[in-house]
Amino acid sequence: MKAYLGIDVGSVSTNIVILSEAGAVLTGLYLRTMGRPIEAIQAGLREAAASLPKDVEIAGVGTTGSGRYLAGVMAGADVIKNEITAHAVAASMLVPDVQTILEIGGQDSKIIILRHGVVTDFAMNTVCAAGTGSFLDQQAARLNIPITRFGELALQSTHPVRIAGRCTVFAESDMIHKQQMGHPLPDIINGLCEALVRNYLNNVGKGKEILPPVVFQGGVAANVGIKAAFERALGMPVLVPEHHKIMGAIGAAKLAAEEVSQTGRTGFKGFAIAGLSYHTRSFECDGCPNACEIAEIYEGDRVIGRWGGRCPRWDVV
Repeated sequence: MKAYLGIDVGSVSTNIVILSEAGAVLTGLYLRTMGRPIEAIQAGLREAAASLPKDVEIAGVGTTGSGRYLAGVMAGADVIKNEITAHAVAASMLVPDVQTILEIGGQDSKIIILRHGVVTDFAMNTVCAAGTGSFLDQQAARLNIPITRFGELALQSTHPVRIAGRCTVFAESDMIHKQQMGHPLPDIINGLCEALVRNYLNNVGKGKEILPPVVFQGGVAANVGIKAAFERALGMPVLVPEHHKIMGAIGAAKLAAEEVSQTGRTGFKGFAIAGLSYHTRSFECDGCPNACEIAEIYEGDRVIGRWGGRCPRWDVV
């Protein structure tokens, strides 16, 4: 049986998916990147290989995420795509008529607008993390509660308090002030959920026409408090897919399947790459005033990939 490998390397998580030809998720892994994407990719591939039935053959591989080029040259990717495309493809697989995708990860958030199955608009957060998962992680740590309980506590709120969520610094100070005023913990947590949603809609979603069906994906979609806050703010149902945490990798695998169906071959190097030695370095090109920062990756002592240049001077042929 043929299957397709999708790798999504982000700043917080590295996700590995093996997708059947029929589009079923055979393996879905969510790993912490921990600032070491090469080690995370190799650990994920080892785990994926161990979970794979013997009669399954990897017929193609796709990569996405902020570390997509790194993962692509390591694995021999057939397709390397940005997160917008990968998330849109994955959501369309599960909800064919989806018109709006809300995606919130650990360090970034994005909104994707689709009409008739085509991406017509999108936006991503720029400099502020107040509308991302790291914001919730910080507040959960300050409140000394596990982030996994955040959603259920938010749903227990009876009188949510308004917390300034435009900036993480202001949100923390405002949350402390509300604690000192004696507000119950569930009301404060619900206020934080509403602050995140308000920040997201006022920044990432500003000026966007949000129409149903709305699909909510990314790690933060596991938080039922955030889902409920989105539904209150938008006045419409919000769908959370079963594999919401690994949708980027699902999209990458689907794109790989489409690419291989055209080319009839794959560049996948095999799961043996999980045991090889890799290291990276970067340098500044002095060939012109652009002074591009060129990143390169070595497999052993051989350069297998470079990126970051605005011209083909440093391309690996």
